[in-house]
Amino acid sequence: MSHIATILLLGSGELGREFTISAKRLGARVIACDAYANAPAMQLADAAEVFPMLDGEALRATVLKHQPDYIVPEIEAIRTEVLADLEAEGFNVVPSARAAQLTMNRDAIRDLAAGELGLVTSRYRYAENFEQVEAAAAHTGFPCVIKPVMSSSGKGQSKVDDTSGLQAAWDYAVANMRGDRARVIVEQFIDFDYEITLLTIHHRGGINFCPPIGHRQERGDYQESWQPAPMSEAALAKAREMAAKVVEALKGNGRGWGIYGVEFFVKGDEVIFSELSPRPHDTGMVTMASQDRSQFDLHARAILGLPVFGDQAARCGASAVILADRDSADFAFEGLADALAVSPEVDVRIFSKPTTRPYRRMGVALARGQNAEDAREYAKEAARRVRIAYRD
Repeated sequence: MSHIATILLLGSGELGREFTISAKRLGARVIACDAYANAPAMQLADAAEVFPMLDGEALRATVLKHQPDYIVPEIEAIRTEVLADLEAEGFNVVPSARAAQLTMNRDAIRDLAAGELGLVTSRYRYAENFEQVEAAAAHTGFPCVIKPVMSSSGKGQSKVDDTSGLQAAWDYAVANMRGDRARVIVEQFIDFDYEITLLTIHHRGGINFCPPIGHRQERGDYQESWQPAPMSEAALAKAREMAAKVVEALKGNGRGWGIYGVEFFVKGDEVIFSELSPRPHDTGMVTMASQDRSQFDLHARAILGLPVFGDQAARCGASAVILADRDSADFAFEGLADALAVSPEVDVRIFSKPTTRPYRRMGVALARGQNAEDAREYAKEAARRVRIAYRD
């Protein structure tokens, strides 16, 4: 055997692509799976399988075919009850089948955080029809945020200021939800100072952290991120305590090893739990510039049981997304030289997705700077200089 482990990657987007690179550098064999051919991670993997992740029979057949040492979800929309069955049969689901099940839907992870663990969250209620949305909004008050319990990259999320906006927000959430449940969470809008992602690494030696990552969103999707995000020692200590608590609770019957993106709202020294992803986080792409070992490197190390040495350090770095603005299957990238000329500390990652659509993330600009502000300006300017030339 010429590899140290076989990894079955469920979901093969840009995060899966970078994870594939990190895992293969450590000698792993990667089989990349997604619902469409030639997905970003498939282009670099040892083998590929194309099937819908919500097709439980196809998922089980693929696992039995490849007999992976590790099953690594990269997306939320997976038939998670099959993962639970496979884990019970002896397969290693990363970080655990429990984590995949609870984080596939925002309602499950919110109930765990607020109900079982007693973490501070916003006021919230769930709704499965418009009448329930109206009742939930009356409970949370205005403004409120409405989003599907299952979606990706913030799709389907709206801020609603009064009752006149509820119908449009409900319709938008239903149109952009994933999976087979028409259900939303209606939550109190938090008047926060800033929001962070705290990358939390659970590995054979325990739990450690990366420096906090600040980020800015539009349409519920991240547009830029920077690291380290300044925050008080008291707030950081609270965030770490809460992150460790929820990560430990997600271990279930699995080892629980891997990286988790834990999101918080912060107001002064108050820290409010928002969401969690049991995998590398889109805002964590900044770590490819700011850390010696990116979130993808750390995820691969943790999964494979390799050493992770304590809390990570970070230089001042930033990322800014490169977005498409229309549907196309015939396009090219221009301006790469101009983007890289912004600063010697700038780099660009093109994700090699086979098609574009409005607001689809096609690449990311990365930068380092003397401080976070410089890094952010470099990254945003580099991203602006990369253009998508449509040819159809």
